[in-house]
Amino acid sequence: MKERAHYSPPVNINLNVRGKQQSATLEINDRAHALQKAGKKIYKFGLGQSPFPVPDPVVDALQLNAHQKDYLPVKGLEALREEVAAYHNRGQHLSFTAEDIMIGPGSKELMFILQLAYYGDLIIPTPSWVSYAPQASIIGRNIHWLPTQSFQQWHLTPETLEAFCRQDPDHPRILILNYPANPTGNTYVTEELKKLAQVARRYRLILLSDEIYGELHFKNQHISIARFYPEGTIVSSGLSKWCGAGGWRLGTFAFPKSLRWLQDSMAVIASETYTSTSAPIQHAAIRAFQGGPDIETYLNHSRKILRALAKTIYDRMRKAGVALTEPRGAFYIFPDFGPFKERLYERGITNSRDLCRRLLDETGVAALPGSVFGRALEELTVRMAFVEFDGAAALRDCASMGETCTLNGDFQQRHFAHILEGVDKLCQWLAQ
Repeated sequence: MKERAHYSPPVNINLNVRGKQQSATLEINDRAHALQKAGKKIYKFGLGQSPFPVPDPVVDALQLNAHQKDYLPVKGLEALREEVAAYHNRGQHLSFTAEDIMIGPGSKELMFILQLAYYGDLIIPTPSWVSYAPQASIIGRNIHWLPTQSFQQWHLTPETLEAFCRQDPDHPRILILNYPANPTGNTYVTEELKKLAQVARRYRLILLSDEIYGELHFKNQHISIARFYPEGTIVSSGLSKWCGAGGWRLGTFAFPKSLRWLQDSMAVIASETYTSTSAPIQHAAIRAFQGGPDIETYLNHSRKILRALAKTIYDRMRKAGVALTEPRGAFYIFPDFGPFKERLYERGITNSRDLCRRLLDETGVAALPGSVFGRALEELTVRMAFVEFDGAAALRDCASMGETCTLNGDFQQRHFAHILEGVDKLCQWLAQ
């Protein structure tokens, strides 16, 4: 991919941050926690944190490396970069080397300095994760939301991308594609990815493929778009979602060789900000990316548990008349309460923020409004993260039941009772 001439104008960070509020995900979590402390029963569907523990072999590796205290190279520990490259190559048939990998204190931080290093506009399909747009806004980049439709699984279509890019074909842009997706749980199939890759290549887009939930595709069939547009795709991953290690704060970027100049620019910014990622965490992460039978067993059970829970929630909400698509990965669902619009209007609920506030106050269900994911405020969409259960206990129980078992009503009652009670509360509230 040919490098464009580039220049980043000065950024007034203070001006761009002034007046902004805390992340909506953390805001709803704080509000729910306050109500819970006041004695109200709360069903937390707001914060998307993995319910599962960090796999034992990875915890053991951290304990063995607790003594590591030295600053590591700004792009990351060489041995870890080798394992991350091998991980992508093994799972997706790519051809990364250690030199193509950059390690950061969470993929979120890497996304921020990517936009700081690159001068282009940001293209985001809507709905999308809550922090993409605020990061661009803080830095002062232009943001373009591209529409999607529920009947198309909330997927960006190549026609929509083509129509947008054709208006100014030479403008530099970053397109973010996240799948399995936060907030919908939907994912792309191979033919969709091939067609999107063709458009991205035609307009020389930098494509940031956020694959942090790739290992949580329920059928273990995740496909990276980097297979079809290797020269322009940066693959983002990390430990937070598939490895249950959100608080460890380790993210990874895999760059095509044609974007080495961009990787180097990001390294300059990193050297003057966070310097390097935690040494013990980087050493322990080597074990995570090595994989092996223990990690695969952990992942297989995780997928099975999430798939069973997602299907039950989907079935109950659809039976209640809610419009929604069935998740195919991750731990989110994105219901649309549009079919109840008239009934909700009669109760003074005219937008997704009002809907979420009333849900929390009247049912104890804490969820996030679709508006913070880029949807129109008047659209009655909501994101629900179904993670409030004991993941360690569910994994043990699932493992004891054998590979061919189905996670039936008894299993779900043991482990998901609180979540399903919250779903039922919501459905009963709609029926009032």
